Amino acid sequence: MERRPLPFPALTATSRGAQWLNTDGSVERLTAPQAALRAAAAMPLVCHAPAVAARLGLDNLPARDLLELYAFVHPASFCLPTVRGLATALDLACTDELACLPEIARSLLDELDDMAALASPEMKDTALSMARGNWPWGEDVLAALGIDRTKKIRAGAGLDVWKSLAPWEEPPPATPPGSFPVEPREARLRLAQMVSAGPNMAEARPTQSDYASAASEAFAPRLYEDQPNVVLVEAGTGVGKTLGYVAPASLWAEKNGAPVWIATYTRNLQRQIDNEMDRLYRDSAEKRRKVVVRKGRENYLCLLNFQEAVQRTGLMPENAVGLGLLARWALASRDGDMIGGDLPAWLLDLIGRYRLQRLADRRGECIYSACEHYRKCFVERTIRRARTADIVIANHALVMVQAAMGGLDDATRPLRYVFDEGHHLFDAADGAFGAHLSGVEASDLRRWLLGAEGRRGSRARGLEKRITDLLGEDVEAQNALRRLLDLAQRLPSPNWQTRLADGTVLGPAEEFLALVRQQVRARAAGEDQGFGQECDVRPLNPGLIDAADQLATLFEQMLIPVRRLKQSLKTKLETDADTLDSGQRGRIEGVARSLANRCELTLEAWRTMLRGLHNEADPAFVDWFAIERSQNRETDVGMYRHYLDPTEPFVNAVIKPSHGAVITSATLRDSLGLAQPANDEHPGALADWLSAEARTGTRHLQAPAIRAAMASPFDYATATKVLIVKDVKRDDSDQVAAAYRELFLASGGGALGLFTAIGRLRAVHQRIAPAMEEAGLPLYAQHVGGMDAATLVDIFRAEEHSCLLGTDAVRDGVDVPGRSLRLIVFDRVPWPRPDILHRARKAHWKAKLTDGGAGSANAYDDMLARLRLKQAYGRLIRRGDDRGVFVMLDSRLPSRLLGAFPAGVSIERTGLAEAVAAVKSFLDE
Repeated sequence: MERRPLPFPALTATSRGAQWLNTDGSVERLTAPQAALRAAAAMPLVCHAPAVAARLGLDNLPARDLLELYAFVHPASFCLPTVRGLATALDLACTDELACLPEIARSLLDELDDMAALASPEMKDTALSMARGNWPWGEDVLAALGIDRTKKIRAGAGLDVWKSLAPWEEPPPATPPGSFPVEPREARLRLAQMVSAGPNMAEARPTQSDYASAASEAFAPRLYEDQPNVVLVEAGTGVGKTLGYVAPASLWAEKNGAPVWIATYTRNLQRQIDNEMDRLYRDSAEKRRKVVVRKGRENYLCLLNFQEAVQRTGLMPENAVGLGLLARWALASRDGDMIGGDLPAWLLDLIGRYRLQRLADRRGECIYSACEHYRKCFVERTIRRARTADIVIANHALVMVQAAMGGLDDATRPLRYVFDEGHHLFDAADGAFGAHLSGVEASDLRRWLLGAEGRRGSRARGLEKRITDLLGEDVEAQNALRRLLDLAQRLPSPNWQTRLADGTVLGPAEEFLALVRQQVRARAAGEDQGFGQECDVRPLNPGLIDAADQLATLFEQMLIPVRRLKQSLKTKLETDADTLDSGQRGRIEGVARSLANRCELTLEAWRTMLRGLHNEADPAFVDWFAIERSQNRETDVGMYRHYLDPTEPFVNAVIKPSHGAVITSATLRDSLGLAQPANDEHPGALADWLSAEARTGTRHLQAPAIRAAMASPFDYATATKVLIVKDVKRDDSDQVAAAYRELFLASGGGALGLFTAIGRLRAVHQRIAPAMEEAGLPLYAQHVGGMDAATLVDIFRAEEHSCLLGTDAVRDGVDVPGRSLRLIVFDRVPWPRPDILHRARKAHWKAKLTDGGAGSANAYDDMLARLRLKQAYGRLIRRGDDRGVFVMLDSRLPSRLLGAFPAGVSIERTGLAEAVAAVKSFLDE
């Protein structure tokens, strides 16, 4: 079938308006309203429609998005979501972005034309289903593939990917791991092999071998129970710690027949580590066997949820477009990981993040082997691959949550860990071991137990549907289930937020939450600044203790049938052991774990919190009441409990049961000015190991951790300069924006602007975008334009003269080497948020961790701010030939925080005009 020409206009947009390329080649400049009218009539070619719409100030934009076409033709393939990124991926020259859009479209359709003869039936059916869902590219794709639009296909054809996926195989039971050590010389040799491997030989780093040697101490045999070999090692930027710890970790796994779990804090680093493993396993098939990336279930595509979404396309044909793109990806995906895996992050923006989140198991509603797709499940496949792998690349949250709940998905515990980004262990543990008795959490538990309760379109199946057939003829268990479901109806029901506000509460949970809300609104101090309000728990308002007792009684009543159901499932495993196959056993064990983790542990924690209101505050915890807000709307209210020191449960649940662990980061230590311990391995060092041990929890170990530190090989004094601008009023948005504009122009791009508040970021972006565009410097911003942080960083890395505005997610763990990052501008000193939890930890730090309480009253605040500055500054120099300037716009930066910067670096307090000149002069050298 002959393909028709492409009579489509093209559209690009900036903060100053739009450019429109007509089909005759003429170009017009349009206002946003004009572009919207034209787009509605002509469906122009664009790249990343949500971002284009945002630049024009529109909610949506009818268009033919080239990224959608790319995702269909090249599923599970990465490209930058820009015109130049698409052109690069397709090996096209691109001198004029607007003119390049039709060339990209033609190239992709030509590829489809070439694929037509060999296209699979699934691919053709997917295209036809998407076309019938009014996909803007539908007719052109059908023409390229030679498909007759009138062809009859079954409902859901091309979207039912579960029929085409290969089933996973159950591995044999694992043999007990060995205990052979990794000698330092072995680690050094393995490191040398990895450094020299691959098409591009890695940079030789003198201290990297010392790092690998030190890390190998964690892989020695454990001598005593509950006394693992822990190595606490700080490695400055440029040491090459990833290959440094992979060397002994991979050797230990090979020698002893068990995996080593490498845990990180960010998905970016997970991806970087996975890429580095190419040096160890050059063959892709071998790497797939040896290396597995593990994440929580909420990151993976759930095939049952996907099937139910496909079945509804008969009622909503337009949904076939997004589902079709996901179907193409699912068949090409390495592991079905939708968040940070091989599903391009920009595809989440195009389809809708909320829609994709609903396709994962985000609420613990998996039915395990009762699911018809169990044998093809991405999560179950990954769990089994991890059992036989050498290296499992996970994240801190997954490791902590599952260890705290008695083991991983299959009740196993790793013996050896590496915790990269170790400076984040405190925060990760804080999230994993806290307890929140709030309206959102309690209503989520109700939903988990009762299901959708009549809400059409919901996939919440409820406990009854997940467990009834497992109970068989056990009358007591059936009665326990009914009792539990009856009690669950006293938890917050839909629209509970409205009832709290108007006083029409239903049940003991809503009554307690309404009284909590009343106390917070009465006692909260100051403006909430958009975050919400909070207050101390004690003294309690009248009526709260009685409401707490009634709610605690409800939780105690619910715990009785929960434990009865758990016992019934345990009994079934024992009595029916001779008839249950592995899938049935796995399902029963999975449901039992869900009851324990999702229900029993939660109810017990809430009951303990409420009963504790009768007593004095528990010194191990910090309790408070809070109202949470988002965009000036109340989103949640409740009682919150966090450990004063969350690293203690982390060490008890994760580290002590293990045999060894490496905890590493470039920013573990802090200069507090305290006396060095007598056994410090680096006499005269200014940095203090006490903060590292406190923030990582190693101070709770029976046997002290082995300390090691490797200095960065970079010459920071020559390669960097620090400027503190003293004449910009930090509360004047116009002055702050002008400072960013002039500094970015002085650097000629390659600039990262960091902010401590999203509102200030958006205000600066709005003010400086036209000037940046006028200067030919692309400006990107987190929380503006619909792109996620990881995608923005990828674009920033690739475009040498672009500028990026971001917050914490951009500050931590971002690797942008070369001239793409040569200037960092920080708007304010990154002090911690002064909330109730911070107040308690600040007092604890002063009393316990600063020379018997004699340290500065602000020592804790200073430490956190210094470490954040150190992390931000560390983004600047990633290679030996990098140069850059770090600018702080806050004149209030105290001298005691300057220890965040390496010794010898030039630090100047200066005016803005002098700073602009200094940036230009330094970067022009």
